[in-house]
Amino acid sequence: MSTFHARTRLGAVALAVAGVLFLAYPALRPWHDEATVSGATAALSSAAWVAAHLFAMIGFILLPLGLLALLGVVATTRSQRLALVATVITWIGAGLTLPYYGAEDFGLHAIAGPKGSPSHVLDLIDAVRYQPVAVTIFGTGLILLAIGAIVAAVAVWHSGVLPRWSGILFAAGLALFLPQFFTPAPVRIAHGVLMAVGLIVFAVALWRSADPARAAVDPHDKIVLRPTR
Repeated sequence: MSTFHARTRLGAVALAVAGVLFLAYPALRPWHDEATVSGATAALSSAAWVAAHLFAMIGFILLPLGLLALLGVVATTRSQRLALVATVITWIGAGLTLPYYGAEDFGLHAIAGPKGSPSHVLDLIDAVRYQPVAVTIFGTGLILLAIGAIVAAVAVWHSGVLPRWSGILFAAGLALFLPQFFTPAPVRIAHGVLMAVGLIVFAVALWRSADPARAAVDPHDKIVLRPTR
């Protein structure tokens, strides 16, 4: 297997693992009434809270790494620039999103833990979550992730080397990542399922594209051609 095919498959694995982690995030996250002291303390002080948010953070790290595989696959097609834009935007979006997740994970866990202040726990949680700069950076990061995923899906659609539909669920999942925070637990878990399915479908398409027997390169236009289905 060539270095190119190995890198493509590594990128596909990164996306598939990210999908599983984004499902584990809401599925394992404790769902208590965080508007009450007892509920917030039970949820945020638990080991499951730390693990679930850590899974999400790793997923955000793997996303742009996976898109590097897309960039390689479409490098000789008309979608090259779109894939590059998608990768860069997604990388920036992930970078802006991660600090807030770190505060949610480790900061709120400490606040709700035994060394925190039970009488002020709700005020401290709100101070962390709604700090103006923090929440603005977080929202901007998620919006950029949505834009990056949509651009990636457009790149897939026009590439001619991947199934056109293979990026649609992936883009839908990231486009809905910010709105799903305002929905109840069952909807958020359903969104995790959407993320998992979308990323795994995308990963399978990239994995299959790394099979040398499935592609041939036309030396005249440098576009990867596929057998007629």
